[in-house]
Amino acid sequence: MNRSVTTGAERFQSGAEKYATYLESPEGRLRLDLAFANLQEFLPKAAQPLRALDLGCGTGALGVRLAQRGFHVTLMDVSPEMLELARNASRTAGVTEKIAFTLADASKVAALFDPQSFDVILCHNVLEFVDAPLSVLRGVTRALRNSASIFSLLVRNQPGEVLKAALLTGDLAAAEQTLTSEWGDESLYGGKVRLFKTDDLRSMLEQASLAIDATRGVRILSDYLPAKISRTDNYAEIYELERKLGTRPDFTAVARYTQCLAHPIPHSKDAA
Repeated sequence: MNRSVTTGAERFQSGAEKYATYLESPEGRLRLDLAFANLQEFLPKAAQPLRALDLGCGTGALGVRLAQRGFHVTLMDVSPEMLELARNASRTAGVTEKIAFTLADASKVAALFDPQSFDVILCHNVLEFVDAPLSVLRGVTRALRNSASIFSLLVRNQPGEVLKAALLTGDLAAAEQTLTSEWGDESLYGGKVRLFKTDDLRSMLEQASLAIDATRGVRILSDYLPAKISRTDNYAEIYELERKLGTRPDFTAVARYTQCLAHPIPHSKDAA
């Protein structure tokens, strides 16, 4: 199977509403809320407006939140349908004057933007679908303004996919196969999705001259709660427990998603 950037993009060219519906579910909402809460801890502060870029922005949910906090935001996605949903979200939130839209895939980040253009860059659930993750990360480093800038990366965690196969679908064969596989099955749109191990993530970020400030787990136990616990009625309690577990390495290791908060490593001439 050709797992190229084009293949990854094609599954998002239609059915954007399906993704929007998922983000409104307790599972989708929890992923967004936890990832943004982690990001907020590391957002740079400045007197002048800061610039942010959301690679693979989807419906624009996180970019709109940044715009509401005063950031000038560029939302970039390969899907026109996704960008239209993002435009609608920005209009509803009243932040259209703070948001720009770019139709392109993540591999073009270095070509589209000048060096040191952004104070914050988000890359959530994008590296799973590209041919060359390291190339994207190097483009991100080039586009970040300085060592005070922050990069938020969210990817599927391989150990979490093992637990998902065993505990959610009861497929022990798939769980065993996922232990040694670089690829997993994507359930919303179908097709394959790249999986990441924490050590491999650290290595890639280091190769891209990005230093990790924190590693957090996103959705550690919420997917496996018994039916008697309402994902809607008990959302606040689930969220608070997930936030606490997400800071602990022993639990982060088996989360569905790994989030890394990182900053660019200054070159010696910049540090002087």
